[in-house]
Amino acid sequence: MSRLSGMPCEPKGLSSLALAFVGDGVYDLIVREELVCRGNRPVGQLNAEKVKIVRCQAQAALAEKIEPYLTQEEADVLRRGRNAHVTHAPKSATMGEYHAATALEALFGYLYLSDRIDRIRELFRIGNEQNQ
Repeated sequence: MSRLSGMPCEPKGLSSLALAFVGDGVYDLIVREELVCRGNRPVGQLNAEKVKIVRCQAQAALAEKIEPYLTQEEADVLRRGRNAHVTHAPKSATMGEYHAATALEALFGYLYLSDRIDRIRELFRIGNEQNQ
């Protein structure tokens, strides 16, 4: 599988927040796909489960779990995302959790725009295998 739009893009030149903007959608889509493929359920149940997985605390935990498995390039993107200047955090999350979640989204956005979908899958699985 490759990127959906196929439009040329150089992720190394994008800000961490721009990468996180894309990565938020990528992460949301992979979570939704996983939930639906596990079995047909009412949309309300699917959404409730999705919210548990995509909230800042869960993303921050995933970022921490996958960090030892990252290449130097990926670790640099994660670090840049963590240090991105964000102005607010959701009421349900600390600034630390929000920064870590932004970092994970930046990494997923970077990998997606680099057309490294298999690596996104691999990191998602690594982070979630440890939850089971």
